Amino acid sequence: MSTFMAKTETLERKWYVIDATDKPLGKVAVAAADILRGKHRPEFTPHVDCGEYVIVVNASKAVLTGKKLEQKFYYRHSGYIGGLKAVSYKELMATKPELAMELAVKGMLPHNHIGDKSLTRLKVYAGAEHNQQAQQPTAVVVD
Repeated sequence: MSTFMAKTETLERKWYVIDATDKPLGKVAVAAADILRGKHRPEFTPHVDCGEYVIVVNASKAVLTGKKLEQKFYYRHSGYIGGLKAVSYKELMATKPELAMELAVKGMLPHNHIGDKSLTRLKVYAGAEHNQQAQQPTAVVVD
């Protein structure tokens, strides 16, 4: 019996929506990363991009457990001397909750071209409204 290898051209991609209201940021990010990668599919092939589309709504209502709001920081560097910028997650969740969710999901995807292409299929919204109603997304329950 030969091993089945999925092909990107033959895959039909579905749309899923995840509601992040009162859910831990990391658990929502894990669920989104698994769907983006395609690990929930029986025909999952590690070297093929067989993931699907994910919409995360209510990202501003996601919670961080413990003291992460005060102690966790998002760092970026301009490339110049002394160009390190640090933003606490308390400020990040108040101003750009979409960025916090995208960073969490990005860290859980492979750091290669498959992960880069998968991240383009992620749509994150701070509120409950999204623009993809025409795709008829399926709701995903996060424990």
